[in-house]
Amino acid sequence: MIDGQMKRNGQWLELDWLALGAASSDTINPESEKDPAASPELAQPRAGSHPHVVRQWLLARSFFPQKWINRLFSIGGIQWSGEHLQLLAFPPVDPRSDASYRHLRRDTKLNMPDVLYEDDFCIVFDKPAGMAVHGSSPGQSGTLDEAAAWHLLSQGDPLNIRHIHRLDDDTSGPVLYAKNDLAQWKLDEAMRAKAIDRQYMAVVQGRMSKLSGTINMPIGKDRHHPARRRVSENGDLAISHYEVVAANSRSSLIRVKLETGRTHQIRVHLSHIGHPLLGDGLYGGSTAQLKHQALHGEKLVFPHPLTDSLIEAASPWPQWLMQLSEEMEFRSK
Repeated sequence: MIDGQMKRNGQWLELDWLALGAASSDTINPESEKDPAASPELAQPRAGSHPHVVRQWLLARSFFPQKWINRLFSIGGIQWSGEHLQLLAFPPVDPRSDASYRHLRRDTKLNMPDVLYEDDFCIVFDKPAGMAVHGSSPGQSGTLDEAAAWHLLSQGDPLNIRHIHRLDDDTSGPVLYAKNDLAQWKLDEAMRAKAIDRQYMAVVQGRMSKLSGTINMPIGKDRHHPARRRVSENGDLAISHYEVVAANSRSSLIRVKLETGRTHQIRVHLSHIGHPLLGDGLYGGSTAQLKHQALHGEKLVFPHPLTDSLIEAASPWPQWLMQLSEEMEFRSK
């Protein structure tokens, strides 16, 4: 995407049409070839051109997802303001009816997490351990989704906010949200393409024999325990990379990077190789020193949904991890 040629103006994403045309790439969206109306030979339309002509040019230049441009066209979301083209990218939702907002009240008491990154398209919250990303039952309160909706409502900007990935309730760290449909489509695509990098810190039981390694073991449901997952030949592909940062005779502090994102992936993989997370009672970890799994999302790197530039959101070590590290007197490797 071409940076600097677009900006938000209320509900609209405003494009500097002349500058955009001068800087546009000749790259053609393969999807546009399926649409006879999206011909790559099209000259850039002039200001005031019919939205259908603009749609053709935008599809041919692959600036935005085809489905998004076609949907905008169908709802009248393409219009002109002088030499600027406007796309309806930030339509507000009705807080009285939208599922994310309708249960919020002015007297709602929320544990608001820190914001690690925010712009018009996306936001990254620093989720604390003990907070669910979304409700598992009707009417559940205190979730990160609820906090995200409240954050936008308090700014007078109730957009269609949705989480892009999740963390277990007792895992702390960055969680990425999209603020509109365009961002959600682009970030979901980035997740599928493994273009979003997630890095974790974990404390595991026992001294690991290898300083680094890759765990490539499929994960499926445990039919004997509905809350658990297990390594299974019939499970889904799951790949985790780890390196030992520090250790003592009883435990290891490790950094983990995910190549896939299965439910409980880190917890299942490490437990399977004999090194369950400290505090993870569900997968065999001791809860004597910590009542939740010792897992923290340290860093999240993702391509911005408009510019494709890489954004890094780093989460400081929470108090429980710093205290645990001091108590266990880890020695760096």
